[in-house]
Parts: sequence; C-alpha cells; structure tokens
Amino acid sequence: MFDVVGKRKWYFLFSALITIPGLFFILLTPFTDAGLKFTIDYTGGTRWVIRFEDPNVAPQGVREVLAARGLESSVVRTSEGFLEIKTEPIGLAAPPPATTPAPTVTPGPSGSGGPSAAAVSASPSGSPAPNGSAAASASAGPSASASPSASPGPSGSAEPSPSASAPPPAANTTIPTEGELGEVAGALQDRLGPIAEQESLTTVGPVVSSDLIGQALTLIVIGSIGIMLWITYRFRDVKFGVTAIATLVHDVVFVVGTFAILGTLFGVEIDALFVTAMLTVIGFSVHDTIVVFDRIRENKARHAGEPFGDIVNHSILQTAGRSITTSLTVAITLLTLLLFGGAATSYFVLALLLGIIVGTYSSIFNAAQLLVEWQEREDRRRGRVAAPRAVRRATP
Repeated sequence: MFDVVGKRKWYFLFSALITIPGLFFILLTPFTDAGLKFTIDYTGGTRWVIRFEDPNVAPQGVREVLAARGLESSVVRTSEGFLEIKTEPIGLAAPPPATTPAPTVTPGPSGSGGPSAAAVSASPSGSPAPNGSAAASASAGPSASASPSASPGPSGSAEPSPSASAPPPAANTTIPTEGELGEVAGALQDRLGPIAEQESLTTVGPVVSSDLIGQALTLIVIGSIGIMLWITYRFRDVKFGVTAIATLVHDVVFVVGTFAILGTLFGVEIDALFVTAMLTVIGFSVHDTIVVFDRIRENKARHAGEPFGDIVNHSILQTAGRSITTSLTVAITLLTLLLFGGAATSYFVLALLLGIIVGTYSSIFNAAQLLVEWQEREDRRRGRVAAPRAVRRATP
C-alpha cells in the first residue's frame, strides 16, 4: 500500500516550489511594473474598445493622438481585432438640468396682451385648465405663439421639440460626440480615419475602485476566519481549523501568484470576477479538506491506539478516489469553458480551473500532512513516543 504520509516532506517541498515564485511577483506589485495587473475595476479610469475602418491603424498612432491631448499615461493594445484604450477617467458631458419654460404673453385677437394657448385655457365652467388640456383642445389661432420649446405639430397644436443636448451613448456602443471623450473621438477620427465600431466604453472613478478593493479584501478575510472557527468547532480541535486555513492560504497564493506571473509576462489582468473566483476556490478547497478530515475523525475511533500517521494514511487512501473524481469532473467542464467560452470569462474560468486543481492537491498532500506533522511534534513535546508506523491496507 502506498505510504502517503511518509513522503510528506516532498509534498511540502513541491508546494514551496509552486508558491514562492508567485509570492515573489505578488510582493513586486506595489513597487514595480511587474506583478499583478488590475483592470479599471480596481484602479479607476476609462476603458474604451474601438475598431477603425482602416485595419492598419496601430496602437502607436492612437497613443500619439492621446498624448497630444494630455493623456500621456494611456495604454493602448490590440484585442481580437479591436484597439483597447485604457486611460485616466474621461467623462461625458453631463446632461443639462431640466427647466420648465415660463408662460409667454402674446397679443390676443383684440390686440391686448393675454395668455397664450400653450399656458392657460378656460374650461367650460370658466376655471383654468391644465396645460395638457389646453394643448389638446386649442387649435393654432391668432393667440397661439411659438415659444423656444414648442413648435407647430401636424394638427396645429403646440408640441415639445427635441432637446438640443445629446444624452450619453446608449448601451456604451454608440461612439460619443459630446464632452471630453467626444473631443478625443473626433481627434482620433481626424487623424486615423472613421471609427467603424465601438465594442464597449466603461468609466470607473477612483472612489468606486477603492471601495471595491476594500470589499474584496474584507470578504476574503471574513470568509477565511469564519471557516476556521466553524471547522474548529465542528471537529473540537483547533489543529483542524488552523491547518485548513493554512491550506486555503496556499491555494490563494498559488492562484494569485500565477496571475501575477501571467500579468508580468503576458499582461493578464485581474477584474471584479476574480474575487468571485477566489471565493469559489476557497469554498471548494474547504469542502475537499473537510471530506478528508471527517474520515480522519471516524478512523480515530475505528483504529484507536494506532499511530496518528497511520490513521491519516488510511483516511487519505479511502477518500482520494472520490476527491480526484469530483475534481476531474469539474476541471473538464471548466476546461471546456476556457477553450470555447469566449474571452469575456476566460480569466475567470482560468482562476477557477487553477484553484480546483491546486485545492484537490492541497487537501490530500498539504492539509492532512500538516495535521500529522503538528500532532507528532505535539506528542514529542509532551513526551509521548508514538509506536512504530506499520502501514496497512486501507479498509473500504
């Protein structure tokens, strides 16, 4: 029978090899351009994805136009036939406040000043009627006057004219023409030709981005603390809770470190969905770890008197098949989504896939092994010498 526990120091060495490089790149993030790359969800700014009619327009040409307008720090790169522009927040022109035009006084039929039909009309009972009924019942006559906000309709009644100010682009797919971004779009088209298509336009302010970072960290910390407290209570032993959290830290560092390396080498960015992926990874890893821990608790009663290392070895062999099969099923689904699901969710799916794989590994080769290492050191410190380990075939 395979002795899993006896080779635990090799597993610890392998875990160090796959996490230390990523941790190094994570620590470089605040001080250099290397490390994690964040989307505007976290940094704040404007992300604008467009395509010119001329397919030969290069990112360098776009950067030159943006630099001429004072946006020297802009990042421009190609993305699936489009040009992705990231720069400091650029807002559209705010729509003007709605104003109600005052009633106008025009000469009546007798030449004296009287209220216009668009302002007040008399009802059959002699009381003034609202503007809406006046517009509906009055026809264009000598007393009807054209105010700045009204024009004759087909039936001669006064109808409101369209506002002269254009609203922001609908659904972020209409090329802006107003505000500072409209001026930037005009400068790009004057220099590089017409813009054929706008895929997306997103602007996030620095306050929103800082709040998102704080919320993400809070969710992860509170979730991890809650998991540790629950596992400690459930198994009546703090060693189970602490080793489970140590495994979670290992998984999180591996996934985040991998993205830090990919961000340095290939410009892979972390977006708001990454937090969702990490919380999912944490939940899946804990689930797999609890399966192993629960079997360890059962075998402690079933094999009372045996060395703790043997009990853990039995438990791992009894649960490894189920853990690997479950993880493999999820991994196949995620791999399919990664290959055929499109670019919008590719990094989210990649984070999940990495997390599922490393979570399965750490539940078997880290969490349980840390538990054995801690228990054996505690026994030696208390003067309890464990009996020689005799690894037996696991019972089904």
